[in-house]
Amino acid sequence: MLSLVTRAFPFWVLLVVGAAFENPAFFTDFNGSISPLLAVIMLCMGLTLTPHDFSLVLKTKRVIGLGVLLQFILMPLFAFLIGNALELNADLLVGMVLLGSVAGGTASNVICFLAKGNVALSITMTATSTILSVILTPFLVELLVGKVVNVPLVSMLLSMIKIVLLPVFIGLIINTFLSRMISSINRWLPLMSMLSIAFIIAIVVALNANNIESMGYVVMVAVVLHNGLGLLSGYWGARLLGYEEAICRTIAIEVGMQNSGLAVALSMKFFNAMTALPGAIFSVWHVLSGSVLASVWSYKKKIKIN
Repeated sequence: MLSLVTRAFPFWVLLVVGAAFENPAFFTDFNGSISPLLAVIMLCMGLTLTPHDFSLVLKTKRVIGLGVLLQFILMPLFAFLIGNALELNADLLVGMVLLGSVAGGTASNVICFLAKGNVALSITMTATSTILSVILTPFLVELLVGKVVNVPLVSMLLSMIKIVLLPVFIGLIINTFLSRMISSINRWLPLMSMLSIAFIIAIVVALNANNIESMGYVVMVAVVLHNGLGLLSGYWGARLLGYEEAICRTIAIEVGMQNSGLAVALSMKFFNAMTALPGAIFSVWHVLSGSVLASVWSYKKKIKIN
């Protein structure tokens, strides 16, 4: 039953988006909850990790290295180029670059499982990119749009430590020393993360109800292009280097699915609601596109997973 609820995540996202449009005032009152909700998501991730997961980095360093390069070079660059090609205003351009500069999304592990990818690798890649993003995300944003807007580099770096690194580290420590207790709630962690993501999306959609009506179409085009290029570059980058199908699928999902909740939280904290719009729309779209892709892949002939 719990698995069915988790798999229906795209439905719940669409439901809360509809509710946010119908009654935006209810959700805007929770504006200050975005960062705490993101910290909950990061804590849930940490609670699923063990020191062994990080030992996998050494065993699969080439694969993870490829994923990191695609994640933090191509995705920010794609975001910047798409934003300029579509002539997005400064706020939306910053939002796209923020979206392109964050780590892989927490929902990617679930999508990877449904797509018959390598789940252990997916978890390790998400954790690795999340930790690296603490330093890389602020610097990438400064590098690409620092001349467009004032980027509070140091403040953003400190916030990344507070709402990303610390919750993940705390979760890891708890799971390491209280693994028996945590094992009893492990199956609920994906659901808790997804509910938190859905509520973040609802808050941002409510704050941007008018902006979505006037600018939602062009942002949607930007988001679809960005997600599509991420999925394609991840899959074919790995395929061209000779990796097996399971790994190709995993890298595609990890690169194509961004931590849009983090992009939204940083946008709201350091910029404005319009800057958060690309992240909010991406939150809806990447779950839908990832679910469809996972469905297509899951019906293909069973593949070997190391």
